[in-house]
Amino acid sequence: MERNIVVEKWNTTPMEERPFEIVERKGLGHPDYIADSIAEAVSRALSNYYLENFGVILHHNVDKVLVVGGQAKPKFKGGEVIRPIHIIVAGRVTTEVKVESGVELVPVGSIVLRSTKKWIRDNFRFLDPEVHMIVDYKIGRGSTDLVSMYERGLDKVPLANDTSLGLSFAPLSTTEKLVLEVERYLNSPSLKKKIPQVGEDVKVMGYRNGKDIKLTVAIAMISRLINDKDEYFNLKDQVREEILKLASKLAPDFNVNVEINTADPSPKDLKDPSSLYLVVTGTSAEHGDDGATGRGNRVNGLITPLRPMSLEATAGKNPVSHVGKIYNVLADKAAWRIAGIEGVKEAYVEVLSQIGKPIDKPQVALISIVPEEGANFNNIKYEAQSIMNDLLENVTKLTYEILRGGVSLF
Repeated sequence: MERNIVVEKWNTTPMEERPFEIVERKGLGHPDYIADSIAEAVSRALSNYYLENFGVILHHNVDKVLVVGGQAKPKFKGGEVIRPIHIIVAGRVTTEVKVESGVELVPVGSIVLRSTKKWIRDNFRFLDPEVHMIVDYKIGRGSTDLVSMYERGLDKVPLANDTSLGLSFAPLSTTEKLVLEVERYLNSPSLKKKIPQVGEDVKVMGYRNGKDIKLTVAIAMISRLINDKDEYFNLKDQVREEILKLASKLAPDFNVNVEINTADPSPKDLKDPSSLYLVVTGTSAEHGDDGATGRGNRVNGLITPLRPMSLEATAGKNPVSHVGKIYNVLADKAAWRIAGIEGVKEAYVEVLSQIGKPIDKPQVALISIVPEEGANFNNIKYEAQSIMNDLLENVTKLTYEILRGGVSLF
């Protein structure tokens, strides 16, 4: 094959069989998740504007979003935000376009403000972007050489915007699935209907020791919906039972222990309700917790320190030529497809770009496979190479899949 696709047999113990495991997911209302989501919302809005008005997605990267925590005063049956959350969107974008009639300016500020506030309204019940937030932007023009390089590739396979690495793995272990699905369930419409006091800011940390899994779950509880401390502690018990019911389905062979808001004092030691994890808006960003793009989940939705992890933020980068986004998505798709090959226990995929070179021809696409005992590795190797070659051949299709929201980014 003309592409540099390398497949190796990796003689390592699969994650499911290792004695220890640590997995984390930062949920919908976590400040880092908010930063990632706003970066991506702005990128998609810019991409759609460029497409509608100029027929192409022009150069942009808005992957430097900062969430600066505000100050709030929650209390049972009420509460208020005293100092608003500050959102700062930073990056480089194409701000003007030469057309036949002259130069057309792109309304970058309006796009940033509108897309940011829309994402907040669509995902929070009690966080009002007009009252509880200040949205600002620090946008500059892209570097001339990078913009030029980007534009040279518009009519063919785009040229890599950076020398960068994308990677992922499959399948998920039981602990990883559990951590992922617990957060998703706690932020699902069905759970919110059943227990509306559960806020959007949920973080799940999973620690497995052999067959024992401990889930430490941080849940911001909506203060206006809780009458008193007794109801608060009853809600914690109720949510714990919901998580355990889910765990019994996802991890039936494991002993699962769930602890919620472990910084809370015990009911008998409680003197000040402000020491409980109560919030007004649904997120800890209302009271000093900050967030930044790239500090949250990787492309598979998890933080997995005992697995290989990319340091790239997928959110906010342009979906055409920035390999920090495209190669992470590509690697995740490849890993899952390769993990489906008969005889494969685990698949790890790393794709390395070189700035200025076509994104369908990486420096190397390295596939590390943990095979089942007795599996025909030659057959596995051939199928894995074919899968990666097919994905690279069609890499430009990922752009529109990303724009449609058809892939997980964080």
